[in-house]
Amino acid sequence: MRTEGDSWDITTSVGSTALFVATARALEAQKSDPLVVDPYAEAFCRAVGGSWADVLDGKLPDHKLKSTDFGEHFVNFQGARTKYFDEYFRRAAAAGARQVVILAAGLDSRAYRLPWPDGTTVFELDRPQVLDFKREVLASHGAQPRALRREIAVDLRDDWPQALRDSGFDAAAPSAWIAEGLLIYLPATAQERLFTGIDALAGRRSHVAVEDGAPMGPDEYAAKVEEERAAIAEGAEEHPFFQLVYNERCAPAAEWFGRARLDRGRYAVERLPRSGGSPGTRTGIRSRADVRPQHPGQCRPRLTAHRSRCRHPGLHNENHVQ
Repeated sequence: MRTEGDSWDITTSVGSTALFVATARALEAQKSDPLVVDPYAEAFCRAVGGSWADVLDGKLPDHKLKSTDFGEHFVNFQGARTKYFDEYFRRAAAAGARQVVILAAGLDSRAYRLPWPDGTTVFELDRPQVLDFKREVLASHGAQPRALRREIAVDLRDDWPQALRDSGFDAAAPSAWIAEGLLIYLPATAQERLFTGIDALAGRRSHVAVEDGAPMGPDEYAAKVEEERAAIAEGAEEHPFFQLVYNERCAPAAEWFGRARLDRGRYAVERLPRSGGSPGTRTGIRSRADVRPQHPGQCRPRLTAHRSRCRHPGLHNENHVQ
């Protein structure tokens, strides 16, 4: 279980979840018709080696990500989620945002993948061990960022807003923010501080994207934790997940930012389907129907917000993703 002030690198604790997600993106890229191709996801997996690389080579047919239930849905979900937020950033950049803030950046490679306009700065916040690993792997492959990239080695439970300012972030200029696959790893108090920090720094004409969800019931969550512990003890499971998350009830992001006088809404990118269809069906943002991540809260991209010039609630509520 998590402890206050706990730490990790890319292969331990919360850091290993970034590798798990990168593996899913790499498996998505292997498909004949992928939703999105992250050319660096595989490089991260192979840099660590072991099961992270073996699953990409088809050597582990029993791996969780190769299963026809969780694995298929999780890989589909990562393809859809990545595509969704890639499009969010393209829209925010087209609207004039030249500062991008990636909270808990992990193995996010958007600074290298996306066609950023001239003058864009991408700020990546994460623990130093994670940022070091990413930088070293990408450098070994000759990858070059397509925008000015600034690493901010900080724990989001600490004073990250000051660290962001110290790195040159201009709160008076438009910015685009993302909290993707992050909130479940923060206790409720830390999430509140995170949202407060975003609200204080996201100036007019800024954009915020949050992946949000609701906690599991306490009995269901406790059962999942015990089931996972037993599987790890028996060698049937290699990496924990449920033991790493905070299954705490927090204010929904849309509600919180609504109270903070952000214009709650989103750009006209088609919604992720809630259910129906088959994993091969393409709908909306070319996401696959029936994408069901088996995480606490069944997390889906749920909110993007745009702070208007007048700083009053407005009419930006386009096809809100539930």
